[in-house]
Amino acid sequence: MSWRTSRSTTVGLVTLAAFADIVAYSICVPVLPDLAQRLGASPTTIGMLFASFGVTLLVVPIPMGAISDRAGRRGPMIAGLVALAAASAAFGLADSLPWLFAARLIQGAADAITWVIGFALIADAYDRSERGRPTGIVMAAASFAYMIGPSLGGWLYELGGVGLPFFVLAGLALVVAAAFAWVDLPERLEPRERVPLGAIIREPAVAACTVAVVAVASTLSMLEPVVALHLETRVGLTPARVGLVFVPAALANMGLHPLFGRLADRWGARRLTIVGLFLTAAVLPMVGRMWSFPSAVALMLVQTAAVAVVITPSLAYMADAVSSLGLGSFGVAYGLYNMAWGIGLLGGPALGGWLFDRVGFGTLATGWAVVTIVATIALAGVKSDVPLKPDATYGT
Repeated sequence: MSWRTSRSTTVGLVTLAAFADIVAYSICVPVLPDLAQRLGASPTTIGMLFASFGVTLLVVPIPMGAISDRAGRRGPMIAGLVALAAASAAFGLADSLPWLFAARLIQGAADAITWVIGFALIADAYDRSERGRPTGIVMAAASFAYMIGPSLGGWLYELGGVGLPFFVLAGLALVVAAAFAWVDLPERLEPRERVPLGAIIREPAVAACTVAVVAVASTLSMLEPVVALHLETRVGLTPARVGLVFVPAALANMGLHPLFGRLADRWGARRLTIVGLFLTAAVLPMVGRMWSFPSAVALMLVQTAAVAVVITPSLAYMADAVSSLGLGSFGVAYGLYNMAWGIGLLGGPALGGWLFDRVGFGTLATGWAVVTIVATIALAGVKSDVPLKPDATYGT
């Protein structure tokens, strides 16, 4: 079996595309504010610039997923990577704020396309009992990229100026796009009938998985700012010590995603998603009562592990849920997943910050746990009777 027709090659390229996308996203953290200030942006404008990423992240996924279901995955994936390269080059060449906003909007669209098509490719090539393992590999690479992106961006910025980080990323994205044009992508294991979006959304398993995704995404994004605020204002840690709190959790995350992907294949993606949501809810009240640096490190490590139990299995479960329709509309399914994740990322910090000011972190975390339990009950109440499909016949 040629490497060009191998499922492993496809997973490797999807992993590389996800890595490039997350590095591009996280590299903006140290670089973009300085670049925007040089062009006369106020703090409010800089905040809007970062938030504009979410606009196309919400709008693009479902239409592009639907297009890939009808026309194939190769074209949309290459288009997404070319868009990522264009956005990166635009950041490096930008000489005005409108250029920066345009680049950020294109970057959000590229992010949506890359993730939607990437996971749809995995769902095409792998059977229900196999999807967790490659999904875990992709998520491990994304975790690594998110961790090193700001440092890499800062280092390249110091080495060659504001343009170098973005030009390097543009080159990487084009290389990956060329690789996708070269390889033979897997054929679907599912039939190709077109399914109305409404029919997919109304499928109880799809709806329950979507609720779970919003719950975990909003929880994760809520914790990032308010944990730092709590540790600085209530525990008395310096910003440097607060940063160290997240390091062990980030390192563990890289190994946890492949582990939970394999467990999802063995025990079932739906079952592990439910377990992860229960664990996330159980840990939240304790996280809300961090009292010292060691307790913060330990609790954030446990919380990160609980969230990881949800993320990787839920990605596999979304494909299983669509399979219950007997069809292969994985592009639309992951478009819906990506949109749900974007809703959580936008709503979590805003609602979390508002509640933190009014009720404090302890009450916020406990109340959030109750909402998470509700989402868990919704998912647990949906029965999944999807039969296992035969093993994939595409190459290994």
